[in-house]
Amino acid sequence: MKTQGAQRTTLMDQQVPVRTKLAAAWTSFMFLYIYVDYLHLYKPGVVDDILDGVVWEFDISQTFAASALASMAIPIMMILLSATLPAKATRVLNLIVAGLYIPYSVFNLAGESWYVFYGLGIVLEVLILAFVMRSAWAWPRTASASVVGAKAGGLVDRRAMAGD
Repeated sequence: MKTQGAQRTTLMDQQVPVRTKLAAAWTSFMFLYIYVDYLHLYKPGVVDDILDGVVWEFDISQTFAASALASMAIPIMMILLSATLPAKATRVLNLIVAGLYIPYSVFNLAGESWYVFYGLGIVLEVLILAFVMRSAWAWPRTASASVVGAKAGGLVDRRAMAGD
């Protein structure tokens, strides 16, 4: 027996705009980036090194802190820029920045002993960056008026072309 109002419906699967995909991907990248850095603090000896003024092989200084901030600011800004720049600039910028951050992310594995932890973090970061590059590369294009006219069987308004 069917009850009233219990009709089966199909979920609508709307197309997600490329800008939204890119901003979401950069947001995901930043969450992962931050959590890998945060969970790194649980590695034995890390907090002691920080208290001694050393991070990895670098002395903690204003230059180090500014460099670390700049390193994080780039993907943070990509969230905003992916949503606000013109399409062509957004596409090019995402291809360049994601392409540069792949080797930058992989470099973080150098000299580390926790290969499973860092390896998983880096693999996930690289997958997100590959998604960014793929989404930017495959950005849909709109057809120009001449292409639309040609596809419509040559039916182009000649007055519009003549400037009338």
